[in-house]
Amino acid sequence: MTLAELLFKVCVFVLLVLTFVPFLKYPHGLIRGPEFVRLQVMLAALGLAVVSPFVLAGRALIVADAVLVVCILVNLIFVLKFTPLWPKQSATADAKLMRDTDRHLTVLTANVKMSNRDYGATLDLVHRERPDILALIEPDQKWIDAMAPLRDHFAHVVEHPADTGYGLGLYSNLTLSDTQVRDLVTTGVPSITTQVTLASGDRVALYIIHPEPPTAQDATTGRDSEIAAAGLESAKRELPSIIAGDLNDVAWSHTTRRFQRITGLLDPRVGRGFFNTFNAFYPVFRWPLDHLFHDPRFRFVAMRRLPKIGSDHFPITFTLALADTEKGTAPPAEHNERAAVTHMIEDEKQSDRAPIGTDWEARD
Repeated sequence: MTLAELLFKVCVFVLLVLTFVPFLKYPHGLIRGPEFVRLQVMLAALGLAVVSPFVLAGRALIVADAVLVVCILVNLIFVLKFTPLWPKQSATADAKLMRDTDRHLTVLTANVKMSNRDYGATLDLVHRERPDILALIEPDQKWIDAMAPLRDHFAHVVEHPADTGYGLGLYSNLTLSDTQVRDLVTTGVPSITTQVTLASGDRVALYIIHPEPPTAQDATTGRDSEIAAAGLESAKRELPSIIAGDLNDVAWSHTTRRFQRITGLLDPRVGRGFFNTFNAFYPVFRWPLDHLFHDPRFRFVAMRRLPKIGSDHFPITFTLALADTEKGTAPPAEHNERAAVTHMIEDEKQSDRAPIGTDWEARD
């Protein structure tokens, strides 16, 4: 066996592992992490399949190509939903609703990256886009101070700075009420919950969340519980709900798909595109981490990934319109799935630990 053959077989084996390890569904970064790179794994497998005849021959070539085809097809099943080839999960607003802008809501979310000090790029972006609601993820006190000009442009402001990477800011020109900043699951990982009154007078519930990131040495139960807790709470409300923020998870993961099943919330990316928001620095490794999920009473109007602001995340903006009826459904919950998720949340609330990654930005 030549060195080239050995290296090729090792690469094929690695792709096979990365493809199937996430099926274990075990809540640990080592298991959940490979979900992030399904698109990259699929493309890598396709590339290896093209060059395989130049490296292998005979039985080894047949086996390698078979494995690579399996890797391509399995990963394609997950990522194909986020292309225009798939039916849209979030229904597009009709012409009448498109015109009724009083029932529209535009949310711009931006993980500014705490150590990023290009405050002007964010201010310029907000002034250009003029969203109804701006959600900032990861602001510390320096960021909040630099965003002072926004207070002249937004009628309602909620600022919760933190030097741990878990700060939040919410700026709105629509009336906010019953606003709370609280730790849904893990102490030190806050979320913002509020009610938004549209220009039409209709009220909707809005959650801005930023769960912990997955790491190779930690369980993902904190992240998974945070996402699920917001979803389960929103599902109990009579108001149509929106959950948005940096979820530190990809749209096709086990965690996110389960979240949709237990909440019935819809993903506007399905059938429209990836709209990858991370990593802004490395094009080869990009995936959708910043999300918005919405109640079926909303209709899709627009979604755009915005230019860089010096952060490792791209900002993204979503515009929705509130209709009078529901349209579109998420997959139904599996047997005992809600009970299992509730048990996970309660266990995680009892965990006595610091949030993951609180010192990451301090090292930058």
